[in-house]
Amino acid sequence: MLDLVAAFIVLTTLLTYVNYRFIRLPPTIGVMATALIFSLIAQGLSLLGYPLIEIEAQQIIRRIDFSDILMTWFLPALLFAGALHVDLSDLRSYKWPIGLLATVGVLIATSVIGTLAYYIFALFGWHVDFIYCLLFGALISPTDPIAVMGILKSAGAPKPLATTIVGESLFNDGTAVVVFTILLGILQLGSTPTLGTVSWLFVHEAVGGVLVGAALGYGVLLMLRSIDQYQVEVMLTLALVFGGAALAARLHVSGPIAMVVAGLIIGNLGRKHAMSDESRRYVDGFWELIDEILNALLFALIGLELLLLPFSWLHIVAAFVLGGAVLVARLLTVAPAVFIMRRRADGRRQVSHGAIRILTWGGLRGGVSVALALSLPLGEERDLLLSLTYIVVLTSILLQGLSIGPLVGRLYRDQPQPATDDHH
Repeated sequence: MLDLVAAFIVLTTLLTYVNYRFIRLPPTIGVMATALIFSLIAQGLSLLGYPLIEIEAQQIIRRIDFSDILMTWFLPALLFAGALHVDLSDLRSYKWPIGLLATVGVLIATSVIGTLAYYIFALFGWHVDFIYCLLFGALISPTDPIAVMGILKSAGAPKPLATTIVGESLFNDGTAVVVFTILLGILQLGSTPTLGTVSWLFVHEAVGGVLVGAALGYGVLLMLRSIDQYQVEVMLTLALVFGGAALAARLHVSGPIAMVVAGLIIGNLGRKHAMSDESRRYVDGFWELIDEILNALLFALIGLELLLLPFSWLHIVAAFVLGGAVLVARLLTVAPAVFIMRRRADGRRQVSHGAIRILTWGGLRGGVSVALALSLPLGEERDLLLSLTYIVVLTSILLQGLSIGPLVGRLYRDQPQPATDDHH
């Protein structure tokens, strides 16, 4: 196991170096792109009669449980680190669009994508049960703005858009995982539960996650207030994330939602009332570093997964059609939220005419979707959905991620940006 971890870290570091030194794409997109290039080179050498690199890389990737690693280790830490730097007052200002996108939006997207996927699969000659189509809709619904946030900021995106995308992403991962879990339970039961049962499962997972996150967050907050030693405070936050995620899994509540709530509590109340300037600096630095390292590892893994998945031209064409369906569903969820944002926004926070385009095109898909696809029951449906999910995620990150910056720049180049007070 140690040699596996060492090999993967070394490979990811080399890919990160190559991107920074030569390619210079945005960090997460660049790491994934270099991993993708590495995968293609390995496959090319294999076709030329030199399969050693591809075989070694495949052995490393096969031994990695992507789904377990992401859901148990990566996702709780990434969501906590993201929530740690979000101002609660900003979330309150845009709570309606964020709340709609992260809850009702996920449900609408799941239904729309699932229905469109059912007909798209039939168009390509694949008979896929509707429950699997809904599972595909649920796993592809959560947006992953990790790769796009830096681009939005450097391109001068208005604060309402940036806040909405961050706030939505923090909560829609948890909502989508809850919806996916419920649908997976229905598939495994082989029968459709009552509406009351489904509603109770949703409330138990989602509300339970909020309560567990709040309890853990306030508990650690009290401990932070009683000391002033940055090493211990950093360790407390680390224990909160991984211990809290394990506890949430044991209680069958949403770990992602729990970590978002805990991160908001520590990042806001903890900063103001429980940390000295020195402690705040070290806690911030630690979690920013963890965030960067885990993102690099995650996107490298996404790029390297190409070595394991079987593809055909039919898969690629179908995935592009499904990608269009995902964008249609995104548009249908974004537009109502933007209309609400416009009605409730004051003059200082007025939403521009380009908000729908930015929110739609900036809703990238990422590692959570791949991890959920990997957790599907073994079978032909899993293999098909996994390959299609991977291509949709890959093209989303590369195509949308690399073009969202120019789009933002073109829309807002000549618009004055309001002065904002950064929380951190």
